[in-house]
Amino acid sequence: MAEKGLRELYIDELKDLYSAENQLVKALPKMAKASSSDELREGFNEHLEQTKEHVQRLEQIFDMLGESPKGKKCAGMEGLIEEGSEVIEDDFEGSVMDTALIGAAQRVEHYEIAAYGTVRAFAEILEETEHVSLLEETLEEEKATDEKLTELASQINQQANSDSGEEADVEEEETQEVGQRKTSTPKTRSRKIA
Repeated sequence: MAEKGLRELYIDELKDLYSAENQLVKALPKMAKASSSDELREGFNEHLEQTKEHVQRLEQIFDMLGESPKGKKCAGMEGLIEEGSEVIEDDFEGSVMDTALIGAAQRVEHYEIAAYGTVRAFAEILEETEHVSLLEETLEEEKATDEKLTELASQINQQANSDSGEEADVEEEETQEVGQRKTSTPKTRSRKIA
């Protein structure tokens, strides 16, 4: 059996990315729907359209290679999307949910940035110049998305902290009220008459 070389590894990694991007196309609408922030929801919807373009770019590369993009499932993206789904199912609301969604989305972006950086480096070594420019374009878009998420997080995380503080204050007030009612209720002791 002949050893596989860098070209085969490159194709394998591209298939992994193709699977990852297609999984993300299905997951992004769910994340958008779970968002309470209009800005975050719009960001997820914009990235959905961008992700569809990423799929098309990968299909272009596979056409140039004369290879099929199918045949591999990206387990890494599957796990990240599963974590994102768990976040959506949690009892978080409002800005706290948005904060959790941003965290899940940034884990996805960092995974994609690493993966696109890797295949772009392979394409450079293999002297696939057209591939390099397509992969670089996607890599830059992934980095820009991550930066947008970071900017949104700085606003939304503050809001989540304020919201959580208000909830804690309300809970503390309710606890104090209950405590006051208990202490203000006169206690009667039974006396033993001898």
